[in-house]
Amino acid sequence: MRQRVITAAIALALFIPVIWIGGIALELVAAVLAVIGVYELFRMKGLTLLSFEGVLSAIGAVFLVLPKERWFFFLPEGTSNFMLFYLVVMILLGTSVFSKNMYTIDEAGFPVITSLYVGFGFQNFVTARTEGIPILIFGLFIVWATDIGAYLVGRKYGQRKLWPEISPNKTIEGALGGIGSALIVALLYFLLYPSQELFGHGLFVMLLFTIVLSIVGQFGDLVESAIKRHYDVKDSGNILPGHGGILDRFDSLLFVFPMMHLFGLI
Repeated sequence: MRQRVITAAIALALFIPVIWIGGIALELVAAVLAVIGVYELFRMKGLTLLSFEGVLSAIGAVFLVLPKERWFFFLPEGTSNFMLFYLVVMILLGTSVFSKNMYTIDEAGFPVITSLYVGFGFQNFVTARTEGIPILIFGLFIVWATDIGAYLVGRKYGQRKLWPEISPNKTIEGALGGIGSALIVALLYFLLYPSQELFGHGLFVMLLFTIVLSIVGQFGDLVESAIKRHYDVKDSGNILPGHGGILDRFDSLLFVFPMMHLFGLI
């Protein structure tokens, strides 16, 4: 526990200034985190990032994370940087031709899904910051409040397993505690930033969104747990002592921010 607290404190001390500065600094940090996320998924599968598909997957994730207006301004008007990502997809699929089907569509699917999963999540994280710090902080608060509430309530009151085949330590009580914690934090946050001014929705609607986002965040956590269980690893990596890897810390975020985009909140 002590190691987890120390690591979290150091990470926040480094992360908060980057969020405050925004712009190029945040975009580059998000791109680096995306590449590390790709590396961790390749590592779990027993592949190396310094391979043909590994490099392409990392490039594809970066193409998705970095905003077109600043980094890919050379693209024709009306063309999104998703087209650059699709170029990576075409190259990976084309490899099956040049390799005479030694490299198949099944093998190409893993790097494509990996870069899309990690890249699109961090892309929406960056997009939230461009909409304003209060919007980004709201999303982060929901993720953090859900994690902390689920952990504390689950540890003290958890009895019924939520999904033991995927994550044996998570409980229904913990999941409900995470939702309750997110609602309390959201309610306090909207006292500081009225929801109508921030998102254009009334308090009741935003609290409903908060419930959904908390559930989505916990589902994102379960998805990463399922990936780790499939590859029979405990953590996605070891870059964060006491916490595991980047995906272990950002798995909920990779689901929550795209869902905020879908809801029109960013």
